[in-house]
Amino acid sequence: MSCIDNYHYDILYRGSFKECAQYIKSNYKNIRDLNAGEEVIEGVMLIGKPPIPVAYHDDYIIFPYTKPCYGTYVLRVPLKEYMQSHKEKMNKEKDKKDKRSNNGSGIKNILSKLKFW
Repeated sequence: MSCIDNYHYDILYRGSFKECAQYIKSNYKNIRDLNAGEEVIEGVMLIGKPPIPVAYHDDYIIFPYTKPCYGTYVLRVPLKEYMQSHKEKMNKEKDKKDKRSNNGSGIKNILSKLKFW
């Protein structure tokens, strides 16, 4: 399992959770509402009061991220980086399962690999 520190990300906004959620709702159109505890990208769980807005824009995923003792931020993570880590993980799993049948679960679409899209 990874954590947010394993991804390159930009901090777009810092504030309370409510302010960060409002920032996303005000600045992005392609939004999904998720629940606390859901995994937004591999190894990164959402913390906050649902519904938690998560946006997809220009090959980035934008979401409020709370680090206990540090506060809440709106982060922008490039999906190409996520997809590369996911592809490497899939290749490792495929190598382990070579003796078993593989149903061709390759990288088809960025959005299809997100946990929520």
